[in-house]
Amino acid sequence: MVDQQNPAPSAHDFATWAPLLRLLRAAHAERLAVPGARVVGSIGQGGWSVPLKRRSPPPGRAAQIEDMQEEYDAVERVRDALATDGVDGVSFAVEVEPTGRTLLHLLGPNAAVGPGSGVHPGALLLVEGALPEPWRRLPDPAPGAVTAASADPVLLERTLRERLPGAVGATEAEIAAAEARLGIPLPDELAALYRVTRADWKDWENDEEADRRHCEAARCELFGLADLYVAEATDRYCVWQFAAMEAIDNRPDAAVQGLVGSPGWIVFGHNGGGDLLAVDLTPGPGGHTGQVIFLSHEENIGATLVADSLTDLILDRRSAQATTGEAGKPPAVAWVNASSLRSVEAAAHPGLEAVSIGVWDGPPFSLAPLRGLPRLRTLTAYPDTLADVLEIAELNGLEFLQLAPQDWRTLLDARAVPPGLLAAHIEAHHDADPLAVADLADELLALWNRPLITRTVVEGDLGPVR
Repeated sequence: MVDQQNPAPSAHDFATWAPLLRLLRAAHAERLAVPGARVVGSIGQGGWSVPLKRRSPPPGRAAQIEDMQEEYDAVERVRDALATDGVDGVSFAVEVEPTGRTLLHLLGPNAAVGPGSGVHPGALLLVEGALPEPWRRLPDPAPGAVTAASADPVLLERTLRERLPGAVGATEAEIAAAEARLGIPLPDELAALYRVTRADWKDWENDEEADRRHCEAARCELFGLADLYVAEATDRYCVWQFAAMEAIDNRPDAAVQGLVGSPGWIVFGHNGGGDLLAVDLTPGPGGHTGQVIFLSHEENIGATLVADSLTDLILDRRSAQATTGEAGKPPAVAWVNASSLRSVEAAAHPGLEAVSIGVWDGPPFSLAPLRGLPRLRTLTAYPDTLADVLEIAELNGLEFLQLAPQDWRTLLDARAVPPGLLAAHIEAHHDADPLAVADLADELLALWNRPLITRTVVEGDLGPVR
């Protein structure tokens, strides 16, 4: 129960921020002396970014909390208040007059705004629930796919029983319940595995040796039967501005389809480092139904073939199959910049899905070579790289657009923002005024009738400098 006489502090209370604001005023006195100047930062439960110079530790010693104790205490005061308010994080901009009068501008979270970098908003979700194209892609049918000749549920079960004598196996009712929950039947090999062991850690609780034997026998850290799940695309989270630059590459000889997720990927274990193992029931043209695949936690898309069958995995017979690919096929994602492709013409082809125009030391580019490309859905461009920003209006089919603030301003003023966008991102420099960027974001959100960024102004007085 909250003490009514001493309620928990709120992130909207000036007193909550005062210790941090005093540190910022002292560190940026010259800058804040300029009328209208602001100091900006962000604070969240996962970390913070505030412009304070930290004391260097003595030579030979790593930095410690004591080296930044004042900053740490001031930030923790704010983070505690955010937690009390049920808020993950905020960006802020502060103005301090010479008299000590202070205006603290807080920009709060918004369901239509994804996570950003530093003080600026992330991708703006213009259509509720919209996902990038690779995350919407379902597997292609592979009518010729069959189970590998090496798949042998009887051999698999016998081998595991020899390795795990006395293991507690799942009952047929438990297997049936798992199948009902997943919505698909377990392949024979996976069902055989769980008949040997239900992989419930409580069966060997506090017995580290038993746990080690179990992992060695299954060749992975096996999930319990109740923890099996289907690796749908939405389980593989990626922020829009990165996900929009991904593309699925399904080659005609691929063993594994290059998907984000699939209704036929049954995840049954992991390697202890965050990477997943799954049985694949939707293989590529060159694969086998029931093959074992590896989903890396460092990749947003695709999977790697590990073994042609679960039996092969258990018996340490790894697949040697290679993918030759299509020689000379141009990439679906292109990067145009000073150290990659050096022209938009070089990037353009009918299969192009996403193009990023980055740091460039020459004349700005025309987007004319991209006009009429049937699959182009993503465009990102650094400031001053486009000869005519309004050429964007001629690119039909864009679902994601990332531009600098001044380029967005041009499109907005000309009423030329592509109407088919699902998401957008304002690529603002780290020292850009977050309030101006938020204003721009609100204009874009308003075009799609999306909720605007929450703003709060907290006023207070820090008093004169002592």
